[in-house]
This record gives sequence, structure tokens and C-alpha cells, in this order.
Amino acid sequence: MKKIGLLHGELSKTLAELAHEDRILIGDAGMPVPKGVKMIDLAVVQGVPAFLDVLKAVMGEMLIAKGIIDLEQETVSPQMRQKVVETVGDAFPLEILPHAQVKELSRSVKAVIRTGEFTPYANIILEADCLF
Repeated sequence: MKKIGLLHGELSKTLAELAHEDRILIGDAGMPVPKGVKMIDLAVVQGVPAFLDVLKAVMGEMLIAKGIIDLEQETVSPQMRQKVVETVGDAFPLEILPHAQVKELSRSVKAVIRTGEFTPYANIILEADCLF
């Protein structure tokens, strides 16, 4: 039994299986999951788990080349945008795209991780980097 790091077996396994340039999406409770894309449903109730808590946990275990966030987050959920920027810091660059493009990209992710977050546009696509 693991005692540190990600304890959720399916999430841990998914991250361990990522290769260079593979992508995952961490999304709010309302982010649609495209047909054929694996969903790891962590949502329990509104706010649990929070989007930022899941992002921080994944950042602790995944080598990330870049993140992609929703353009609309800046005007609709500016406090979340600020918290995402602070959480990411200089760990990896953030690309900002319209929500429609984020949804289109979500069709090719390895998994969508659904959180209990109810803040609109609390979504991020993370692209895996390589060690060499």
C-alpha cells in the first residue's frame, strides 16, 4: 500500500503510463468528456476535490511540458485564473486557448480527470514532457 503521493490507483496508473507529448485534462465538474476518452471521476460533492488540489497533486507526480487553459477563465473566473497562474508558477508554460479549442483538444487526451470543482472554466490540459 502506498503511503505518499497519489493514492488513487487509476489516476496513479494513468500518469505512470504517459509518454512524451501525451495529454491529460483536469476539469471542473461540468467539463464534457468526449466519447471514447477515459474518465477518472474524482468528484464526490460540490468542491470536493477542488480543482487546484488535484492540479497540485498531479504536478507533484507528472513531468509537464506545458499546460493549456481556457481563455474565458480570465473574464468569467478571474480569481481561479490567478490561482492557476500562481500554482503553476514557472514550472511550465501556459498556453491560453478559447474553450471551444480546449474541448476539441480534449478529444485526444489519454484521460479526463473530473473534479468536484464548480468554478466555470476550471480546466487545464497537461502535456507530458520527457526526461531526455
